[in-house]
Amino acid sequence: MSDHELRAGTGIRQIDPAALPAGPGYSHGISVEVPGRLVIVSGQVPIDADGALVGPGDLAAQTRQVFRNIQTVLADAGATWEHVVKLGYYLRDATGVGAVRDARAEFVPAHITPAATLVEVSRLVREDFLVEIDAMAVVPVR
Repeated sequence: MSDHELRAGTGIRQIDPAALPAGPGYSHGISVEVPGRLVIVSGQVPIDADGALVGPGDLAAQTRQVFRNIQTVLADAGATWEHVVKLGYYLRDATGVGAVRDARAEFVPAHITPAATLVEVSRLVREDFLVEIDAMAVVPVR
């Protein structure tokens, strides 16, 4: 199945078959091997706690705020990045993926490589949003 270990204490295994090239910062699949509580994080946008846009025109700054928002939702649900099994990225310009990866590295530990999808979209809910990211996590129930 995979040469990855189970994420410590989570029952989550990253699946990266040898027959497929390794993905930068993502796994080709995830299996959850324990009963768990599913946490679904709605698409987060670059808005701070006061409702203000963070980083107008700056994809890196906007992405960092989006990851802060995801982290806040995860914490409120009793989850951490260790529990994240899927990330969905929606970018206005996919050529900015490098800035997104750099921002991700500031929040998500390098050994955490959830399944992921990245899609370039023509518009998000607001014209000044450059990125939106959603997430799914599984918190073990013991």
